[in-house]
Amino acid sequence: MGVDARMKKLVMLPGPTNVSDRVLQAMLNSIINHRGEEFHALYKRIREGCQEVFETRNEIVVLSASGTGGVDAAVGSILNPGDYVIVPSFGEFSSRLGESASFTGANLVNPTAELGQVPSLDEIDDAMRKSEKPKALCVVYNETSTGVTWRQLKELKDIASKYGALFIVDAISVLGGDELPVDKLGVDICIAGSQKCLAAPPGLVILSFSDDAKKAMRDVKPRNQYFDIPRYFKFAEHDETPSTPSLPLFFALDEALKIIQEEGLEKRIRRHSICARAFYSAFESIGMPAFAQGKFRSNVVIGINYPKGVDDAKFRSTLSNKFSVMVGGGFGKLKGSMFRIGSMGDVGSAIVSTTVGACAQALNVSGYACDASKALGSAWNELKEL
Repeated sequence: MGVDARMKKLVMLPGPTNVSDRVLQAMLNSIINHRGEEFHALYKRIREGCQEVFETRNEIVVLSASGTGGVDAAVGSILNPGDYVIVPSFGEFSSRLGESASFTGANLVNPTAELGQVPSLDEIDDAMRKSEKPKALCVVYNETSTGVTWRQLKELKDIASKYGALFIVDAISVLGGDELPVDKLGVDICIAGSQKCLAAPPGLVILSFSDDAKKAMRDVKPRNQYFDIPRYFKFAEHDETPSTPSLPLFFALDEALKIIQEEGLEKRIRRHSICARAFYSAFESIGMPAFAQGKFRSNVVIGINYPKGVDDAKFRSTLSNKFSVMVGGGFGKLKGSMFRIGSMGDVGSAIVSTTVGACAQALNVSGYACDASKALGSAWNELKEL
């Protein structure tokens, strides 16, 4: 008999990520009245739990939407046609953030950097200076397409403040897996996705809004009813959402937040950092360097360059079909030259070891001779800190 195609696979994509049985079980709760007391308690608890993960006292909104919906809601709530907005571009998702800003009719100023790098702070300052009363600086904290984390949020906030601009951070793929104290950094709007480091199913996006962001909305006419953020604030006064929420996903997010609280945010971030070091060390030991270098290497999306001669489609197909591990390929110009591992959510020693071992074996099958035991040994030198 062949292998059952329905066998559960290890999801090591850069999102969505593995979801624990405990979180999946929460989705089986009975449907409740989204205008009733049970939902009021649920939504209040979720918003308070999100404030802990965001490290903020700012207002929280949970949308039944994808991360892209959250980005559209964020920029659409504070930008008018003709406003100047600075959106640095250094990968697929930072480019999409710029596209979302452009759809509002705002004037997009788009400092760019080569893939694997980020624009310099001087370039950002120059773009802000040359813009007419810039309304916002919008940055992607973790560029999922390249595995680059922009670890200069404080400096970027300082630049935004210098020109009186709002500071918006797309943290969809990283919040809960790396440091992002929203209030300490002065982030005006922060965007996170349920399906990444929070380890819940896809379909929800969470946003935090500062008082300055809320004030800026007063001069912006809503473009559609669904993403009219001030309506969410009004309904939240009664612990409700304007339209019917995805109740099973709300139950799942509630449980995922409880798991984060039980572990502790600091310990969770440390675990992600150690697992990232294990992955990087393992692949470097067998001659496969990371795509991103130095302090910009992501702790949640591990981008690895292929050795010469390895076919991307064959490797990832072998990895998935023979070893039941799924990883992501490269985007755009990087397609075929690298693969990406989502090291997020429930990632730990067992998951890292399984993934490293499976990747090494799949590489051997794909024609790249490598020592799986060497890769595993390198990974365990880091994992022993867990």
